[in-house]
Amino acid sequence: MAFRGTFDYSLDAKNRLTVPAKFRNVLGESVVLAQGVERCVAVWRSEDYDAYVQGVTSQFAPMSKQREKLQRYFSANSQDTEIDGAGRVMVPSFLIDHAGLGKEVVITGVDDRLEIWDRAAWAAYNDQLAGEISDISELLGNTAA
Repeated sequence: MAFRGTFDYSLDAKNRLTVPAKFRNVLGESVVLAQGVERCVAVWRSEDYDAYVQGVTSQFAPMSKQREKLQRYFSANSQDTEIDGAGRVMVPSFLIDHAGLGKEVVITGVDDRLEIWDRAAWAAYNDQLAGEISDISELLGNTAA
């Protein structure tokens, strides 16, 4: 199942976030919360995160410094967590800080994962992204043989 859509939510006083009900069964009971490349928190199924990290790091020689740095980055900036009985995950403070999350957040589907964004930051990013899509699409058209 691909994750799609945009959903408005709020972090509670204990930094818990409700996972959209339609995705809970797909995610399972445990997930990985990880620092996104952008200023967001990624929510992965555990096996999908492991496959993602393996896919990225396997592009480097096993003993290379770049591979070690990536492994360190992915491991240190992620956390395994459980979805509680109420369908919530607790977002650790280091990930809240990375993403600049306030109380009002947006959960977006990004194919193989969900992302948690500060609501205002998402609005600004999505506006910028909408302006870039034409250029990105044009690049695809220019590379087709």
